[in-house]
Amino acid sequence: MSVKVGDTLPEATLSRIGADGPEQVELSSLTKGRKVVIFAVPGAFTPTCHSAHVPSFIRTKDQFMAKGVDEIICISVNDAFVMKTWGEVTGANDAGLTLLADGTGAYTKALGLNFDAPPVGLMGRSKRYAMLVEDGVVKVFLPEESPGTCEISGGEALLAAI
Repeated sequence: MSVKVGDTLPEATLSRIGADGPEQVELSSLTKGRKVVIFAVPGAFTPTCHSAHVPSFIRTKDQFMAKGVDEIICISVNDAFVMKTWGEVTGANDAGLTLLADGTGAYTKALGLNFDAPPVGLMGRSKRYAMLVEDGVVKVFLPEESPGTCEISGGEALLAAI
């Protein structure tokens, strides 16, 4: 069963590279009392994620902030080192997006949004989606039907939905 509008996000410990190396981040600490955009991608450096999904949130960041969004978070089933480098390469870090790793895929599984694509070596990855979360509760949820497309879950689409 997949997450839906009205659900409270499950507890999750994600990771990122901080000033002193790898650090754990409780997702609830980023969503409690805040309005947050969360989007997920099947993998860092994969074609659609790299050329369409992340850039769509870089382009729309200021518009989200104008609507009261406190933070834009990208989550992927990758490790924190990959997410850090991907953020540097895409410009997401400089744009102020937060890239977090769901290294084991536990958070993605808890949302019911995991999938496997053995022909391209993607196992236990996240389906592509975007959501608006207020105080830990999903207010808007836009899941993509196909992991190779970014039409429903891009920055412009989520902006239009809120």
